[in-house]
Amino acid sequence: MIRSEILKDIAPILRDQLVICNIGIPSQELHAIDDQPTNFYMLGTMGLASSIGLGLALAQPKPVIAIDGDGSVLTNLGTFPTIANNVADNFILLLIDNGSYGSTGDQPTYAGKKTRLEEVAKACGCENVITCEGKDAGSTLQSAIASNQMTVIVVKCESGNAKFPVITMDPVIIRDRFMKAVSA
Repeated sequence: MIRSEILKDIAPILRDQLVICNIGIPSQELHAIDDQPTNFYMLGTMGLASSIGLGLALAQPKPVIAIDGDGSVLTNLGTFPTIANNVADNFILLLIDNGSYGSTGDQPTYAGKKTRLEEVAKACGCENVITCEGKDAGSTLQSAIASNQMTVIVVKCESGNAKFPVITMDPVIIRDRFMKAVSA
């Protein structure tokens, strides 16, 4: 299973949540699969979807799901101790670990070699860390939402990108409609 197939599976679950989606192809995929005003598509700032998601969760009570990738998290490993030390029970980090930098050509990441991001998260103090295969992402995400506990989910999947168009929506429109959804 590749990332776009996981996003297709979980899209119905995401509709009722505030979603911060990782830069590049993951945002393009989610936008094409099921564009929602509650989705904030990262068009820049690699490595910050998890940090922005945590900040949003801390600032308001609605559930927030940050969809991030192993390559992005590896560029911002400081996110794990920040998440562990700032618990927001309305926050879920859904980390899609395909062992590659998918948006730049599928070059291998260290998560595709020896580094286990679920172990890094635990070592940093994240208490509720779950690892699953792509086929189980939907049920794992639903359980995490129902638990009302801050959760880090590491979804293991194969590397690969589906062909989806670039997001042509103006970033100001993405921001404005998302802010309206947050305050609704």
